[in-house]
Amino acid sequence: MSNSTHDKVLEAGEIARLLSYFIILIASVGLFFAAYNIPTSRFETLGAGAFPQIVCAVIGLLTMFAIVDSLRKISYLGYGRFYTEVKAWMHRRYLVFITLGALALYILVIPIIGFSIASMIFIFTVQVILMPRTTKSIVIAFITALVFSFGLNWLFAEVFTVFLPRGVF
Repeated sequence: MSNSTHDKVLEAGEIARLLSYFIILIASVGLFFAAYNIPTSRFETLGAGAFPQIVCAVIGLLTMFAIVDSLRKISYLGYGRFYTEVKAWMHRRYLVFITLGALALYILVIPIIGFSIASMIFIFTVQVILMPRTTKSIVIAFITALVFSFGLNWLFAEVFTVFLPRGVF
């Protein structure tokens, strides 16, 4: 890797760090104000939310210092290159995004079709997407999906007496 390419990658990493700093700052400010709602007792002089507010304020302050430091390290051309780097990174990791999308869909359909059926469809689909598609691997994926969906449901119901979501069907 040439020196300028290395610098561009470092700059893209710094922009990603800057974005994460903003997320941390927003979370710490939100949690700071949410700490006001912690119920207090009559034995606390500062209130129950005082310590969480102090911690969130310190995190917010440190994050602001990190944001200023990050902004000093990034050139004005770096933001355009960041988009290109993120797009290439997402393209290299497309299977991760497909799996996360399948997981989100799985979580949404559990209340509708129930744990067993949703789990079987999710596990089987993700395995077929991620592994080589041969007859043997598809049969193994189907058996695994059956065991980890209906078998897990049976285990929880019969052994632990915990009933997993059944769904509308």
